[in-house]
Amino acid sequence: VQLQASGGGLVELGGSLRLSCAASGRTFSKIHMGWFRQAPGKEHEFVAGIISSGVRTFYGDSVKGRFAISRDNAKNTVYLQMNSLKPEDTAVYYCAADVTEGSYYYAVRERYDYWGRGTQVTVSS
Repeated sequence: VQLQASGGGLVELGGSLRLSCAASGRTFSKIHMGWFRQAPGKEHEFVAGIISSGVRTFYGDSVKGRFAISRDNAKNTVYLQMNSLKPEDTAVYYCAADVTEGSYYYAVRERYDYWGRGTQVTVSS
């Protein structure tokens, strides 16, 4: 699976951005997708996940109520709508694919099989 994330950039406090991640190489509708982020000097942090059908979504505590993950299986793309952005949201954002059938451990980084290169999000105060 090849993943290409885009949509990052510089935004002011309280602003919004939408990240996209285009996938290829597998049947997208069978892949669970997630977003993680990594700030300088910090560990990877789970941001959001969505199961293959799109009917269930999951969020990290720090982004609940502000971010929304969605997917368009016809376009092989997953999105992350980020609203009310804060300086602490500054990080490199990665999309990831879990192609294993069965249970989806959405917040476990090691359970994802493929990763995109990441896109930088910077929130200025």
